[in-house]
Amino acid sequence: MNAEDLREDSQNAGRVQVIDTEGGRSTLRITDLRESDSAEYHFKFTTPSFEWRSSLPGTTLTVTALQVRVIRITVHQSHTEAQLFCWSSCSPAGHFSFVWFKNGKKNTTEETSTYTDFFYPGDNISCAFKGHEGSRSVSLYAPKLPSVSVSPSAEIVEGSSVTLTCSSDANPAAKYTWYKENGNLIRPLSEGPQLVFSSIQSSDSGQYYCAAENELATTFESILINVKYGPKLPSVSVSPSAEIVEGSSVTLTCSSDANPAAKYTWYKETVNFRPLSEGPQLVFSSIQSSDSGEYDCTAENMLGERRSDYIYIDVKYAPKLPSVSVVPPGEIIEGSSVTLTCSSDANPAAKYTWYKENHTLYHGEKDIYHFTSISSEDRGTYFCKSQNQHGQINSSSLFLDVQYAPKLPSVSVSPSAEIVEGSSVNLTCSSDAKPAANYTWYKEDDDSPKALGPIFAITDIRAEHSGNYYCEAENKRGRHNSTLQLIIVSRSMKSVAAGSITAIFLAIIFVLAFLFIRRKRSLKQTPEPRQRPDGNAQANMGAVYDIPPAPRQRTPSEQQDDLCYASVSFSKNQEDPLYSNVRLNQPNRHREEEEDEDDVEYSVVNFNCAGAATESIQEEPAEDSSVLYSTVLKKPRV
Repeated sequence: MNAEDLREDSQNAGRVQVIDTEGGRSTLRITDLRESDSAEYHFKFTTPSFEWRSSLPGTTLTVTALQVRVIRITVHQSHTEAQLFCWSSCSPAGHFSFVWFKNGKKNTTEETSTYTDFFYPGDNISCAFKGHEGSRSVSLYAPKLPSVSVSPSAEIVEGSSVTLTCSSDANPAAKYTWYKENGNLIRPLSEGPQLVFSSIQSSDSGQYYCAAENELATTFESILINVKYGPKLPSVSVSPSAEIVEGSSVTLTCSSDANPAAKYTWYKETVNFRPLSEGPQLVFSSIQSSDSGEYDCTAENMLGERRSDYIYIDVKYAPKLPSVSVVPPGEIIEGSSVTLTCSSDANPAAKYTWYKENHTLYHGEKDIYHFTSISSEDRGTYFCKSQNQHGQINSSSLFLDVQYAPKLPSVSVSPSAEIVEGSSVNLTCSSDAKPAANYTWYKEDDDSPKALGPIFAITDIRAEHSGNYYCEAENKRGRHNSTLQLIIVSRSMKSVAAGSITAIFLAIIFVLAFLFIRRKRSLKQTPEPRQRPDGNAQANMGAVYDIPPAPRQRTPSEQQDDLCYASVSFSKNQEDPLYSNVRLNQPNRHREEEEDEDDVEYSVVNFNCAGAATESIQEEPAEDSSVLYSTVLKKPRV
């Protein structure tokens, strides 16, 4: 048999009392008796040291008094319209009049067993037989405002077991329904006075309502359930969400559902997970390329800590100052393979342009410029340009110094005129080389050096100095040489040569005088112009304006007849003979043909002198090295 302490029943609150006396007597008093109070009652005796329960049968209470029952009910928004009936299970025989009480006040207008009225929450109704108003029926009333409690009453932690209990005084007894507010909606959860969460979650937080309802009315009471819980997985967002450019303002935000509210800490992977800052936001007022990397945050409260996933911040920026390097480093030798590399930090990756002394060499994706076989012409200053959509910048210059063996030396003699015994002469040698060449002078068929350095100076030159000399240019990359011939002229030969030159000029003057006289004679003749057989008027015009007409095609014999020339030749051999030859060509006896042609007179003077050029000494004496020509045009005769 189940027994319960009547005082612990919430429906008995205020109606049940236990009155103890000093004589050991105990009295149970029940007020506002109801039919539901019908039951068997027992007692137990308790002292500080023991407890005694009676084994005797209990006392049975049967309540058969008047009751108020609902016959018909109409529920409105704020009230209920009900028709009630006063009923007793042991009503005496005969006709009785009834008295109705509403909220403790007697209604004098109704004396029948039925009663119709409007009822509001909190109203109570009872009835009695007329003349027996002291024995009223149990009151009928709508549920009172429910009482809602939560167990345990301490702080609610996520995952724990929680029970919500709803109770309300009502007759008839109330039925209970639990609701939860979800936004603007209130949805039913369960029926019964208790709502149990075996493992309450943060999502169970919210406003809960208990509805206590009987035939007369429905009353509501609410309770706010704030479940305490640790942070949920934090989420990280970045603003602006578009491309991040160096120098712009960027904000990272960390958020997490937690109760109580979480504290936030920011971390960057590249700084060994040392905290950067605290707070839900990490702000870069002017973000830099060095700020690129992975970031995450933690959300923490007294109930736990959670770490977010990583977010990668990719900062776009213009190329930084490029650097130019050369491989292999050190000395660069002509013919070797050489690679120039342009290095520049940029995001996105840069394109490169290579220059040599401001002349474009290459433009494209590659950051290298390659010489498969570098030459001395590649020597010079190089730099590169790094460029992307955010900007461009030029590198510093790099001087590429190519080392190479001496090129073919250039040799010269100073003074460049004929070299006479007793004079001084400088032989000069120069060669393009890197590093600079060292020069050594040698004489043919003599292995010993004659001089060191680019200049070989010979003072008081003599005949034995004649011969071939060669200069050798040498550096650590190689050597090359060139030869020149040195010819020495004696002073006696120079005197003979001077006399020969005088004779030549006298011969030239003679020839010119002869030609001048002949021309003058031809100008004194003024014959009448006559028509050429071919009717060419241009010939007559040539006579008038002293313009020679175009000559007709002539035979070799005709051309030979009109030539008048002089030839003077001389040569210096071992006996130093000087000779001349002057030959005049006789005029053509066929006068008529001569008049049709232009008379051309010229002289040719040929001479060969040992002092005129050094090469003529080594050639045969009869060879010609210098020629003077003189040509005189005559007016045509008609």
